[in-house]
Amino acid sequence: MPRYYFDIHDGELLVDDEGTQCADLEAAREKVIVSFQDVGGWITPADGDDQRVSVTVRDEAGRRVYTGTLTFTGSRLGEPASS
Repeated sequence: MPRYYFDIHDGELLVDDEGTQCADLEAAREKVIVSFQDVGGWITPADGDDQRVSVTVRDEAGRRVYTGTLTFTGSRLGEPASS
């Protein structure tokens, strides 16, 4: 079974040196999507209203084969303009 590596970037790069065995690229893609349930917890109010967390998948040869990005964008509505 092939091994895939899941690198996380949220302003800093967290490189996956161990990897995870997945049946194929589709299974690795599904793992990225499911991981966003946990990765979403990394988005905090202290980091502002424009945040992104990306997960990039590398194959055993080190080639980037898939990427997914979770984006949070917040906007205050109805507040008077500051002078």
